[in-house]
Amino acid sequence: MTESDRAVVARSLVQQCLYGRLQVKPPTQDSEAEWVEIQRGMVIYICFFKGATEEIIPKIVSTLLNVKLCETETGRYVSVLDLPGNVLIVPQATLGGKAKGKSMQYHANIGKEEGMQLYASFVAQCEKELSSSSKCTESGVLVKHGTYGNRQVLKLDTNGPYTHLIEF
Repeated sequence: MTESDRAVVARSLVQQCLYGRLQVKPPTQDSEAEWVEIQRGMVIYICFFKGATEEIIPKIVSTLLNVKLCETETGRYVSVLDLPGNVLIVPQATLGGKAKGKSMQYHANIGKEEGMQLYASFVAQCEKELSSSSKCTESGVLVKHGTYGNRQVLKLDTNGPYTHLIEF
């Protein structure tokens, strides 16, 4: 089986940003909305498909954190680890959508419970990788993330558009 014959088990959309703010809890009668935010870095939207397992997480994390997509002030492209930059992770089930007629279908997406586990593992692995980078810890780099399975509001300032789709 060649690489192109293999079934896709995860899809990510990666975007460099100058600022990102994600609402992780909507306002209620008793409380204001809760937000997480980052300064310069990368926004990672992630979706897992049926067949995805924990074994794919290290490959996804390594690829996304090491790919040279972040532009420096001099115009050179470096990884988010080398920038060093913050990371905002957004669970994005709609990346698994497929148009059928006038509707979108999500039959290939992983089940909610399995997706939550993989998402939590993905976030933890990203946090671990950034905290093990001396350049990132010295710069106070943050990993922030949304909540799986909830509708969220995103505000984003980009230095693009500079968006990449990466499948695993």
